[in-house]
Amino acid sequence: MNRTFKYTKPYLPMIIGAIILLYVQANVNLALPDYLSKIVNVGIQQGGIEDKVPAAITQKEMNRTLLFITNPGDQAEVLDQYTLYSNNSDKYDYYVKLYPVISSEPLYVLNSLTKSEIDQLRSLITKPIIIVFFVKQMMEDPDLATIMGFPPNTHLFLYLESLPETTRNLIIEGLYEQFNSFDDTMLDQAVVQGIRSEYEVLGMNMDTIQMNYIWRIGGLMLLMTLISVFCIIGVSYLASKTATGMARDIREDLFTKIENFTNIEFDKFSTASLITRSTNDITQIQMIIIMLISIVFYAPILGVGGIIHAMSSAPSMWWIVAVAVATLISIIVIVFIVALPKFKIIQKLIDRLNLISRENLTGMMVIRGFNKQKFEEERFDKANLDLTKNSLFVNKVMVILMPFMMFIMNGSMVLIIWVGSHDVAEGLLQIGNMMAFIQYAMQIVMSFLMISIMFILLPRASVSIKRIGEVLDTEPSIIDSQDLRLFKDPFDATIEFRNVSFKYPGAEENVLHKINFMARPGETTALIGATGSGKSTLVNLILRFYDISSGSILIDGLDIREVSQHDLREKIGYVPQKSSLFSGTISSNLYYANENAEDTVIQSAIEISQASEFVNAKSEGLKTKIAQGGMNVSGGQKQRLSVARALVKQSPIYILDDSFSALDFKTDRELRKAFKENLEDITLIIVTQRVSTIMDAEQIIVLDKGKIVGKGTHIELLNTCETYKEIALSQHTMEELI
Repeated sequence: MNRTFKYTKPYLPMIIGAIILLYVQANVNLALPDYLSKIVNVGIQQGGIEDKVPAAITQKEMNRTLLFITNPGDQAEVLDQYTLYSNNSDKYDYYVKLYPVISSEPLYVLNSLTKSEIDQLRSLITKPIIIVFFVKQMMEDPDLATIMGFPPNTHLFLYLESLPETTRNLIIEGLYEQFNSFDDTMLDQAVVQGIRSEYEVLGMNMDTIQMNYIWRIGGLMLLMTLISVFCIIGVSYLASKTATGMARDIREDLFTKIENFTNIEFDKFSTASLITRSTNDITQIQMIIIMLISIVFYAPILGVGGIIHAMSSAPSMWWIVAVAVATLISIIVIVFIVALPKFKIIQKLIDRLNLISRENLTGMMVIRGFNKQKFEEERFDKANLDLTKNSLFVNKVMVILMPFMMFIMNGSMVLIIWVGSHDVAEGLLQIGNMMAFIQYAMQIVMSFLMISIMFILLPRASVSIKRIGEVLDTEPSIIDSQDLRLFKDPFDATIEFRNVSFKYPGAEENVLHKINFMARPGETTALIGATGSGKSTLVNLILRFYDISSGSILIDGLDIREVSQHDLREKIGYVPQKSSLFSGTISSNLYYANENAEDTVIQSAIEISQASEFVNAKSEGLKTKIAQGGMNVSGGQKQRLSVARALVKQSPIYILDDSFSALDFKTDRELRKAFKENLEDITLIIVTQRVSTIMDAEQIIVLDKGKIVGKGTHIELLNTCETYKEIALSQHTMEELI
């Protein structure tokens, strides 16, 4: 898995950029409920008055306020923060537009203060302003004045001024005690009412103040929303670019690794499995990378930020969020435990489905020939149903999350409204704060849900990462030597087997036993024997598709293990037992051997391989389309094109592994004749089961159960090798053989 994460290095700047955008997005989203709270609390309830200190106050109202500040030093400090202006002041023309009352009476205007000075002034002036507003209420309501112990229908301010200082201070202390039990929220609401009352006296347009505040905060909310949109777009772009780039790099390295695999590795990993790993598994990783960038970095910021903001909005309701998150996590853990085992087998079931699909598509003619459609349908249906059953089980478990999540979210919202409404009624909480808390609670629950979903999806992705890691971590069993040697120039195409034995990896017994022979330039060396005698295995050793267990194979006097695989295979033109053509055209398949081949070389290869007749018969000639695997040409045509492709390479050594089996005898004879006439100095090795194909060979090697039981010419072997004679007589009469 660690090896897979190395692919993130080229994309670290993009990932960091995405994280920065996510941080901005999270903070913007966390700010929106605060702005909503301000619109409700300040814009609607407080009429747009956000400061708890009056920006201006009439001289008469200031004197009344100072009446309830008993400390002369505090009185002086309050006055120092304001400047007195009247209708003959220098700034009269400016202030009369803001505070029309200045034309008839002087007023105090707040100076420019620092935050700390504002906080200090607020602590001194808040309760006096509330008391002044309360006294005004008592003056307007005699019953309230009587309840509070004041004489009704009396100018209470004049009454308090007329009292001895000691008596007045006792009354003021009593009034202060009335407000000491008030919560900060109630004090804020009360002081705003007093300031609002004074602003109306100043002649300020309260509707304009309110609408200006709402428009300003609403505009900020719109700006934050636009920033969030741009962040989402940016994160999506960076996450997609990172994920697709990493998937491309992994897929490229995976394909490169597979290209270097030997037959041993292909025996370990099935073709269907390698296809699934190269496609579906990498797609799983690509999806999880997008989610990791978009969610894993975003959700914690949103969750932690939501908790901090929620606690500042309504600390008394923290337990509601805790209960919601704990319930959600419990459900996620249960789902995780139930679904995880199924995730681990889904990819294997996809492998199985791919395997059966591939076998059915490639073997369609065989299936129809034996009328096994029903059997294959049932086999596919079983694999399909197994995958469907597991996928449905996982989806059914996963789908539980959504209704439970909605239940938790809506239940939390109802509980918050229930508890919050009582706090609002008691003056302990403002409506805007309750609304903000609801949104923060939803954000917190959503962030934990996103993290939890990641924990559910990660196991499936980890399976894919592990499966890809298995391929990337698999080193080819056949690797080039550290001290490589080069073939001599001029090159001697002699192939020599010296005491070669071989057994497949994991096998207990050798399949080839002490093979000794030489294949020389200008000669045809033929390998013949019963099925399973080791013919194809032997030629695979020449190409180093497998490495020998003991002995040595020499070409040009060098052990093939001492030269690079590239240099070795560069000297060999190989036609495999199962001819394979690539989708494209005839010419693209021929140029596959040498993309720089001249037209004369192409034409010569077609003629030698006896393919010119059917190629020229095609209306498009070399541009004729070839379907995947050469499905639109016959077996004989496919073999001839495969031989032509090998000839285009112009190698000094040619290995034809049972490449004439689909040819008629006439074409077989003409092809061998063309080889003799046009390629005199090559080393030619032919693997076949046809005696007629190798009757003219200079050397025939007869294999039986992995051992050489005969070696010589056709006539020699008829007289000396019983195995060869049996094979020959099973195909021809003695008269035909002699």
